[in-house]
Amino acid sequence: MPSLPLSANISILFTELPYLDRPAAARAAGFEHVETWWPFAGPAASTEQVDALVAALERADVSLSGLNFFAGDMPAGERGVACRPDRQHELAASTELLVRIASRTGCRAFNLLYGQLDDRWSVAEQRDTAIRAVRTAATVLAEIDGIVLLEPLARGLNGAYPLVDGDDVVELLEGPLRSAPNVRLLFDVFHLGSNGVDLVSAAERLAPWIGHVQLADSPGRGEPGSGGLPIEETVKALVAAGYRGLIAAEYQPTGPTEQSLGWTDRFGRRS
Repeated sequence: MPSLPLSANISILFTELPYLDRPAAARAAGFEHVETWWPFAGPAASTEQVDALVAALERADVSLSGLNFFAGDMPAGERGVACRPDRQHELAASTELLVRIASRTGCRAFNLLYGQLDDRWSVAEQRDTAIRAVRTAATVLAEIDGIVLLEPLARGLNGAYPLVDGDDVVELLEGPLRSAPNVRLLFDVFHLGSNGVDLVSAAERLAPWIGHVQLADSPGRGEPGSGGLPIEETVKALVAAGYRGLIAAEYQPTGPTEQSLGWTDRFGRRS
């Protein structure tokens, strides 16, 4: 099995340290690539905040391989604003800032969380809003050869989030988003496995639409090997199906982050 490059999600790994110290910690642990959730409290940020993020990445000599769009108040339980008619101005502001960060870091993969359904609008209206939002983001990112990633999330942990398996995303990619070829599926093993998806079969079947892969075990969302998901078999299936992109470590370590990295020798390479 080819050894795929690994990235460390510094929003959930190395949390023993302040956020801006985590790129250096990831590099010291052998990672050449990092990714992150939206790194600011709101959809906008000051020039000084952006400069500090870019400087931390440059000092650590790591590439920023993935970045989330603004997703609302994640600590409070929000999971995106793309479907929300009343929050499109926030998404637009974050998209402008995201492109600025991309121009300085070379990042080209961006996770746009759909958002949780709100009873103030119909499901159809929120779906139409999300589709327009994704199309707009895809058009903007196409100018820098970027891709938009759509991620299914685990039921019961993420509120009324409507994308729960790969087929939910593929329905959009093959339907209303067919004209946006730079929109792809984010294949998160934890979320899909938690929802009862047959991961190996899904990896084989969905490979043509997969733009990025993230790993965590279930239950618990710990490092691979801490739960019961067939992660090694799934990675082998992805490789056999032609996936050659990054695999992200996006898990909550069961102990100190550096002591949780033993799995990496089997599933990929940090450098």
